[in-house]
Amino acid sequence: MSGALVARALRDPASVSALDAAGWTALLCAARAEQLIGSLAHRVAGLEIPEAAARVLEDARAAAEQGRMAAWWEAEMARRALAPSGMPVVLLKGTAFVAAGLSAGQGRQIGDLDILVPRERIEEAEALLLAAGWEWVKPDPYDDAYYRRWMHELPPLIHRERDRMIDVHHTILPLTARVTPDAAALIAGAVPLGNGLSVLPPEGMIVHGAAHLFADGDLQGGLRNLWDIHCLFSEFGEDGFDLKLAACAARHGLTREVERAVRLAAHLFGAGARLSLADRPYIRRLLARDGWGQQTRKLTEFAFYLRGHWLRMPPLMLAKHLWTKWRKGYRPAG
Repeated sequence: MSGALVARALRDPASVSALDAAGWTALLCAARAEQLIGSLAHRVAGLEIPEAAARVLEDARAAAEQGRMAAWWEAEMARRALAPSGMPVVLLKGTAFVAAGLSAGQGRQIGDLDILVPRERIEEAEALLLAAGWEWVKPDPYDDAYYRRWMHELPPLIHRERDRMIDVHHTILPLTARVTPDAAALIAGAVPLGNGLSVLPPEGMIVHGAAHLFADGDLQGGLRNLWDIHCLFSEFGEDGFDLKLAACAARHGLTREVERAVRLAAHLFGAGARLSLADRPYIRRLLARDGWGQQTRKLTEFAFYLRGHWLRMPPLMLAKHLWTKWRKGYRPAG
């Protein structure tokens, strides 16, 4: 499984010296597929690398730097749009790592801008962003209604000139999920950056990452999320941080998910951790890439797709939602 090559290279960069041409192809293809090629490029910088691979990694470093600047600018544009309201605006995920100067942001590939605002002010945020040039990505009435009634965020918005997307969250899990995090507490505990924007504290970032991985989604992009968690834990995991993280996880009802995230991150990227039998399907799902970076273990992938939906909504709602999406032609990505 070439996903294991990515995990090993991030954990022990010197291990790439043993790769032959086929190994480098598998590593680079899988790293790109997992959106970890910029992180890999950062980790192996300074090592002796074959010329062809070095060119790919240099391009990845340049792309990551360009993405970092674009993400920071997009965050500034959102700040300006929302500034008249005076509402708290919390950066999430990759943009937060970069804005706070964290090790998790080094080489991090950043897609959409994700922000968290108070739920009671979500309509105000929507109106200000629309006035500033963002518009809807999902024109389908069913999708729009589903997001507004049941999801933890507005339907995705994209800026008409910059072609950049923003996801405006009012909490970190769908409203139908079995776990109900305290979004107000997350916002209240956010750390100001001194420019009108804030980020979650490190324990909040890990809790958010674990929630996204194990209480909501199908583990798509899971290897990158676990690398984020490993970097955060490595940077802050001293002087009682375990207790702080445990308290934060308990407050948001995510103790089991956070424990699994930390355990799997340590197994893949750290000094190792003993896995339970229940952990092993997650590892199979996370590392399932072939030598060209293509997803393998399709049955496992589909099982996690169903699991993700099962966690985010009750059975009757799930059946109705999947049937509606199927009729509209949606199929899980292969």
